[in-house]
Amino acid sequence: MKIKFLTIVVLFIFALVSCKNDKQEVKSETKTEVTTKSTTEHRGQAAVELSEGEQANVLQVAMTYKDDDGNMPFSTLVAAVQAAGVEDALVNAGPLTVFAPVNSAFVKIQDAVDNLLKPENKNALAFVLKNHVAPANYPIKQLKKEAKKGRKLYMASGKYLTVENKDGKIFVGGTEVLMSVKVSNGWIHVVGDVLVPAE
Repeated sequence: MKIKFLTIVVLFIFALVSCKNDKQEVKSETKTEVTTKSTTEHRGQAAVELSEGEQANVLQVAMTYKDDDGNMPFSTLVAAVQAAGVEDALVNAGPLTVFAPVNSAFVKIQDAVDNLLKPENKNALAFVLKNHVAPANYPIKQLKKEAKKGRKLYMASGKYLTVENKDGKIFVGGTEVLMSVKVSNGWIHVVGDVLVPAE
């Protein structure tokens, strides 16, 4: 009887120790996962590389797109986005609609651009860039519907842009949409002017 009792006690202690070790291992694994996730988030979504066969997002297209002459028409926009530190805003899950000015659009307001690119004007630059991003899905077909209804687009800057249909051509904020590109997190509509907010 005594031997049986001692055997049960030993087995019980062994079970307790095993459970404790299992809990510590689970806790350790969970801690490692959290640390890894935290490190990835700290780098930012913009640092995530495109996998093979995966459709590019707004920022990836802007950084890599080349026209027929081999020029990169959005290089100034990308430089401005990086200077303002708003890269992650262009790679989130969306849907997003970005009205992307080509390089020549920035040349038209070169003095203002030079001023905005100064480190002390980072917030003002971010505000201007957010005025090119609508936190919604607006393919060209939808923009035509919005124009017909006389609606304005709400932008990430907190401002609104007017949409107009002039002889079958769509204008947003007074500038024509030159072409559209479908991306993984929404749409890019190429425009020839920088959409500077009224204030």
